[in-house]
Amino acid sequence: MILSLFSLTCLFFFPLVSRADPHGHSSIHNVHKHHDSTTGNSVHKHHDTTTGDTLEKRQGTQGLYTFLVSGYAVSLISTVAINNKIYFMDKKYDPGNTTGAYELDPSLVGAGPWQNSWRTMNVNDEIFCSAGLILPDKTGRLLNIGGWSDAALYGIRLYTPSGSPGVAGNTDWQADYNNAVLQRPRWYPSALIMANGSILIMGGEDNNSGNEQPNLEVLPRIPGGDTTVYLDFLAQTYPFNLYPFLMVLPSGNLFTVYFNQARILDKVTFNTISQMPNVPAQGVGNFDGGRTYPYSGAYVIMPMTAPYTAPMQVLVCGGASQENVGLSTCVSITPEVPGAQWVVEQMPSQRVMSCMVSLPDGTYIILNGAHIGVSGFASASSPNLTPVLYDPSLPVGQRMRELASTTLARLYHSEAVLFIDGTIIVSGSDPRDPNYPQEYRHEVFTPPYLLAGKQRPAFAVGNNQWAYGGQYAIKAKSPSMANLRFSLLAGSSSTHGNTMGARTLFLDFYCVGFACLLTAPPNSGIAPPGWYMLFILDGPTPSKGIWIRVGNDPAQIGNWPPGPAFTRPGV
Repeated sequence: MILSLFSLTCLFFFPLVSRADPHGHSSIHNVHKHHDSTTGNSVHKHHDTTTGDTLEKRQGTQGLYTFLVSGYAVSLISTVAINNKIYFMDKKYDPGNTTGAYELDPSLVGAGPWQNSWRTMNVNDEIFCSAGLILPDKTGRLLNIGGWSDAALYGIRLYTPSGSPGVAGNTDWQADYNNAVLQRPRWYPSALIMANGSILIMGGEDNNSGNEQPNLEVLPRIPGGDTTVYLDFLAQTYPFNLYPFLMVLPSGNLFTVYFNQARILDKVTFNTISQMPNVPAQGVGNFDGGRTYPYSGAYVIMPMTAPYTAPMQVLVCGGASQENVGLSTCVSITPEVPGAQWVVEQMPSQRVMSCMVSLPDGTYIILNGAHIGVSGFASASSPNLTPVLYDPSLPVGQRMRELASTTLARLYHSEAVLFIDGTIIVSGSDPRDPNYPQEYRHEVFTPPYLLAGKQRPAFAVGNNQWAYGGQYAIKAKSPSMANLRFSLLAGSSSTHGNTMGARTLFLDFYCVGFACLLTAPPNSGIAPPGWYMLFILDGPTPSKGIWIRVGNDPAQIGNWPPGPAFTRPGV
């Protein structure tokens, strides 16, 4: 529906927000120079090249780590839900080798004892190394599937976000093994919302038997008997393809990266359409390494900008060689361009067990992990404490620079997610290594765009339910209305470097004064159905985000799953 800009007059004005540190903390982790003294492997060293600059200047260009809160959770899966709370699926070795679920309300941090900002939830399964998504239904339920052992391997669990910042939720995780289970037992699987709104589940293994699961299935379950689809390429690359990377292409077809291979799958039959060249490791022609678990790199889809005619690019950073040394490369490709080849870029340092976080300005932060090792307990050394900013708007070979370091090792089972205020919540580490204890402290990394002293723009949205191609009115307020951009970042769940569902889009828009019309993405190949954070940017400086649902619920996930244990929001 086309809206008149005149109709925007009903939207309210409000003051701009300006904060040096969005969480109000002032403590700063010292820069920590490090090297690997435990092995003979070569490790790239980090150096502070800003000697002579003021601390304020360094913060403005390098970002800033600050302590957020102590916690109960050793983060295994992290998800920011549409109620602006953070949900952690947890794995602890000490005490009790237990799993659990917790809700963090950042708005309560600092308002009293640290315990007040947490809510303990109930999940009665071994959710260790499962997978998660935000569903496209109208309540934005969280989905968790798979697990570690016994019945949990078949688990389908759902949580309906409740409460709001400062207001406790009253809902909990739900499961019903009599009415909703996977067809195959899955440990280390991946999940994706497809262009048609259905849920794709791929890969993993059966921890009870040790058998691989080289297949996929779709939720809600397709009627019939066994509807799983065998995938020979997963059988041929097991066990180096766990948590395979999954993406929806603009055509609606699927792109997957696994071990050191990649291919396009048909969106209906899941047959292979085309296979990419093998994924380089340390350089062109060098394939001695992998990018998925246990070699564990991370991936993102590079920003897609209206009118969305440029080919979609995929970026994969980090991983490990087959000698268990972290890779120092990022690789990128345009899967739907005939004859596409991988482009190799050098990172400032080696990194395995990396996390990548998409930022509202179209850049990415690469953080966490180690220089040496692979994923797993007591399997890595020499923590990589220095995040890297990746800017795809710059020429290849000039896109990366190091940022401010932390002092906390974030190794196996550590996570990082974008919060609604444009900062990154960094959590976890559970390597079962006496040199690197379980990490219960949660940090905030504030990107450079919030430390430049710029006033933040703000906006209000009248309608947060968007149809493809629709136009939607907002009221914007910014110091410079001539330099605006609007970005959508898909809601996602992050585990083991696999940010399931992540996507960045820049919208078409026009403004008259403070009144703007935004055009929603055109179709589900560009923006799969689901919940997205909407940001307005004045140059690189983002507003706080607002949640928008794009594309409705075409697969009627809101009516699923069956059974009395589940709360179904409807369609």
